[in-house]
Amino acid sequence: MTTADYLNYIVNEIHRTIVATVDEEGLPVTCAIDMMDCDEDSLYFLTAKGKAFYDRLINRKFLAFTAMKGEDTMSSVAVSVRGKVRELGFERIPGLFQKNPYMNEIYPTEESRKALTVFQIYEGSGEWFDLSKKPIERASFTFGKTETAQSGYFINDNCIGCGSCLEVCPQQCIDVSKTPAVIHQENCLHCGNCKYVCPVGAVEKR
Repeated sequence: MTTADYLNYIVNEIHRTIVATVDEEGLPVTCAIDMMDCDEDSLYFLTAKGKAFYDRLINRKFLAFTAMKGEDTMSSVAVSVRGKVRELGFERIPGLFQKNPYMNEIYPTEESRKALTVFQIYEGSGEWFDLSKKPIERASFTFGKTETAQSGYFINDNCIGCGSCLEVCPQQCIDVSKTPAVIHQENCLHCGNCKYVCPVGAVEKR
């Protein structure tokens, strides 16, 4: 999947997200926010300028959110994003209302909509986590000017090929047919078992 596919999935398949921002005391605050539109490298949502959420966005210009879809844990897909936000104002409100007609029930008149403003998440990174597949599926993506950074566990040249890592891997996603062994990142849970059991310290966390 491309970054655009992940962003589109958030908007059209999940839509409702739990967003975290930071208040004036540096403490996290969460709220439910609908992601209402996207393009190839950004997301759009709206809020009212009178809300504390608006103040936190203006003051910090950053947020993080998680969106989940599934009937239970083992059928769920989760997408998490953290990134920079900027206020775009009222201009996109009519378009967002057209794409999200339920908003007409919340703000039924043109006059009531004057309280609203649109924000864009224009730069950030995200992670896709699909527990409905065997083995699990994990992927990372970036958008805007954010550079991709490696994360997770990697096996270096100190590996002696003993296979201890595979024995404790819950997803059996380590290829020990070669030395050094290779962790399939797209299936890794990031549990760290491989690092803790490696007798020569060949597993690195990045």
